[in-house]
Amino acid sequence: MHFPANYEYPNALYFAEYLQFDTDANLLEVFDQQTKQILAIYEPLKEQEANYAYAEGKWSLKQLLGHMVDSERIFAYRALAISRGEIQSLPGFDENEYMDQAGYENQSAEAVLAQYKTTRAATIALIQSLTLTQGNAMGLANGQKISTRALAWMIAGHEKHHLNIIQARYLAHFS
Repeated sequence: MHFPANYEYPNALYFAEYLQFDTDANLLEVFDQQTKQILAIYEPLKEQEANYAYAEGKWSLKQLLGHMVDSERIFAYRALAISRGEIQSLPGFDENEYMDQAGYENQSAEAVLAQYKTTRAATIALIQSLTLTQGNAMGLANGQKISTRALAWMIAGHEKHHLNIIQARYLAHFS
């Protein structure tokens, strides 16, 4: 299913940063490109490199990937729930609280990358299963009105945001 990347949510500034794609972009192609980028970054990393954080109090590369996994799971759940007609407002989450409880620092980089791969595959399978009507279904997430389609694009937008951070703040250390 091709979900166009065009939205009008004037009072949802929280979502706006993650919905910056050309209107003719193909979500599955974006996911494919991003997955290739993540694998190119993380597969060659040694465990010590995966534990690198660019500043005190910042997440390591491994934790950052874990955060992307957690966020994708949450956004995909929201998309699933809204596509199925959920009328309850879906809760927000505090990424720092989640990280405090996640234990990604105690997992191998290989294990975290495996979670990324399986989460991405599950997300793609969900997106491919949705009809246009399901994609346009509206619900409430984190106190904001949003469509299933926008949530699907938010997954890509969130990853794009963090890929930019990885390039700017982490990979420069290894050059």
